[in-house]
Amino acid sequence: MNQPGLETFPLSIETRPVDVVTVGEAMVLFIAMQPGALSEVQQFRRATAGAELNVAVGLARLGLKVGYVSKVGRDSFGEGLLNFLASEGIGNSHVEIDARYPTGFMLKSLELDGADPRIEYFRRGSAASHLSPADNPVDYCAASRHLHLTGICPALGPAVCELVFGMAQQARSAGRTVSFDPNLRPSLWPSQQAMVETMNGLAEHADLVMPGLAEGQLLTGGTSQEDIADFYLARGVQRVVIKLGAQGAYYAGPDGRGTVPGWRVPKVVDTVGAGDGFAVGVISALLQGLSTEQAAARGNAIGARVVQFPGDCDGLPTSQQLKDLLERGSF
Repeated sequence: MNQPGLETFPLSIETRPVDVVTVGEAMVLFIAMQPGALSEVQQFRRATAGAELNVAVGLARLGLKVGYVSKVGRDSFGEGLLNFLASEGIGNSHVEIDARYPTGFMLKSLELDGADPRIEYFRRGSAASHLSPADNPVDYCAASRHLHLTGICPALGPAVCELVFGMAQQARSAGRTVSFDPNLRPSLWPSQQAMVETMNGLAEHADLVMPGLAEGQLLTGGTSQEDIADFYLARGVQRVVIKLGAQGAYYAGPDGRGTVPGWRVPKVVDTVGAGDGFAVGVISALLQGLSTEQAAARGNAIGARVVQFPGDCDGLPTSQQLKDLLERGSF
């Protein structure tokens, strides 16, 4: 099975304008090397984390030129994250080093049965939580094709939320497309009402919204995937793609509606990052001119690949790996 539009972009990545800009908090991730309570684990493997960072990595590996907006501390964690961005070919010219605050990090448990891992965050007061409208690289974003946002970044604080809304509004005003993954983190919000109002307000500035089914039900009050899609389409969103887990994805847009089946996975290793991989597939496909159905199908494929790897970014494929997977049609 050969999917059209999977070719790499024609211009060299050095000379081409930025395709996608995203803003968020990059964190260092420590993955437990043995199962059990995190308090008892003696060895961890160091990796990277952050929903927007995962999407940036995935898009860059597929050949898009990606710019990342963030802050890190003047510490070894921050230096390591900057080096990681550079190694993945992600533009870090708008990642500020702030000596006043630390870089955030997190711990993740090792689960042997495919269950969702336990995660502990150490991000309060981090450098990225002090992002503000003053950090908006207006010209840089205006020269890009697309802006990707999640619901995590605006939850970090009022100033960060103002930055995210400002970037979304400017992108739409400039005729750029915007994607939004709610990626709900209720513990970061003062109340569920505040979370719902902010998420739906941000969604109204997006062309593409990608909630999970449970997220969509909470945010819209709808019970079915059709209800969720109708809620956002009525508010000016062009495309809604709803993640259904192993069942696949439901899509609705100007080119039709339907359900795309999921992929059979031989073994689930770690579910974290699957939604980010899904976003990578959908965004990259739409930027390459594929249909909403084809975009949802690519999202399913990448999401299914990600859950078979322990790190958040480990399973994100290169263009050739994705091409091979789609041609095989199975793992």
